[in-house]
This record gives sequence, C-alpha cells and structure tokens, in this order.
Amino acid sequence: MSTSEIIIFTFVVLLSVVSLIIACFQFKERGFLFNNAYIYASKKERDAMNKKPYYRQSAIAFGAIGVMLIIAAAAMLTGQSWLFTLVIILSGLLVAYAVISSVIIEKKRK
Repeated sequence: MSTSEIIIFTFVVLLSVVSLIIACFQFKERGFLFNNAYIYASKKERDAMNKKPYYRQSAIAFGAIGVMLIIAAAAMLTGQSWLFTLVIILSGLLVAYAVISSVIIEKKRK
C-alpha cells in the first residue's frame, strides 16, 4: 500500500469507529439526536415528541454506516473489489430502511 492509500484507509477506519460510537450513544438514547425530524422541529415540537423511535432509527443508520465503512476498509486492505459492491448494495438497503421507517414512525405518530 502506498502512503496515500494508508492515509485513506486510516481515515475510513476512524470514520467507522466514530459512526459506531455514535450508534451506541443513539441506542442508549444519550447525546444529541441525529435525526432530521428532531433537528427541523421547533422547540415546542421537540419537547412534545416521543424521541425513542427517532433514536432507534438513527442508531440503526449509524451502525449500518459503521459496518459499511469497515467493509470498505477491508476491501481496500485486501483488494477484493466485490466488497465495494456489497457496500453499494448495503447503501441502497439503508436508504430503503430510512424511508420505510420514517413512514412507519409518522403513521404511528398520528
């Protein structure tokens, strides 16, 4: 591996660790809620909302991102290009999860 590849690999691993740490905090419902429904809500709406499903949704998303980054790092380390295909597939599944879970959360809210 060249120096630039090592730097990129290290950065990807670091991002995956940060993402997994954020996922752990979100599962514990601690810290800032990284969810658009919460971020764009007014102060009054934030105080009234049930944050539990939003924390869970964010935790799953950050956990999946962390796993995808680990797989991408493994692909860089091993040179197995099919792992990048796996990351792309997982990305599509994560987008589908985000949309479907948002719809379900909104239906339960009303």
